[in-house]
Amino acid sequence: MAYKSLLTVLTDPKIAPATLAQLVALAEAQDAHAEALCLGVDRSQTGYYYAGANALILQETLNRANAEAEEVLTLAQDTLGKSGVRWSAESGVAQIADLGRHVAHRARFSDLVVLSRPYGEDRGSEAEPIVEAAMFEGHAPVLVVPDNAPPLKQPRTVLLGWNESVEAMRAIRLAMPFLRAADLVRIVVIDPPRHGPDRSDPGGLLSQMLARHGVKVEIDVLSKTMTRVSDILNRHATDTSADMLVMGAYGHSRFREAILGGATRNMLEQATVPVFMAH
Repeated sequence: MAYKSLLTVLTDPKIAPATLAQLVALAEAQDAHAEALCLGVDRSQTGYYYAGANALILQETLNRANAEAEEVLTLAQDTLGKSGVRWSAESGVAQIADLGRHVAHRARFSDLVVLSRPYGEDRGSEAEPIVEAAMFEGHAPVLVVPDNAPPLKQPRTVLLGWNESVEAMRAIRLAMPFLRAADLVRIVVIDPPRHGPDRSDPGGLLSQMLARHGVKVEIDVLSKTMTRVSDILNRHATDTSADMLVMGAYGHSRFREAILGGATRNMLEQATVPVFMAH
């Protein structure tokens, strides 16, 4: 198994180069097709626009979104065209309230979605909904690329954040192409439960399953010495010189279809290595 259809969604030319570089690197390593969806975001939300807004103002916001889409499309075409990989790129405009529908539709037909980190000083308001839509509505795995990270073709050491959840298991299954090719996969268990069927061998059944796929596995059982699990995982990634972190994505909301949960958000805010996530 390999990833044959890779997708990225680009809205800002300032942060697109790192994401495009990672997309190209994976397309080369996996012999995959790289696809870039370049969107201009219309943030006017016409139904909620301030009183007195006229057609000229609304047209101006649409023109601006079209210009942004063309700018990022030109960047994507230039980068992908010089790469030598199979590629396609197209542009469009989406209203901020309807952005998720477009992203989810394309993510649904992709093996892996490569996106920039959704949090940071220079991130637009659309960055988080794009990640959410790909994972929660498109049901696709997402590889989140940190700022200024060198493109990664194949991780040599991979950390698996394992808490016995359905989300974590789904992420692990979908990350199998990376895991089988890695030199070492470290299953990280933080404060395993004292009661339960796996209390005497935390991570044992998972390591057995992965070993049968030819994955080279070790189990790291860690104490929760820091308040946030994401901080422990990030520190362990640094200590072990890991190239990638695999974990489940958690989210729920009564008011939106999906919103990234606290642990997921903290990880994406702090991660210094690419994070592979699935829900």
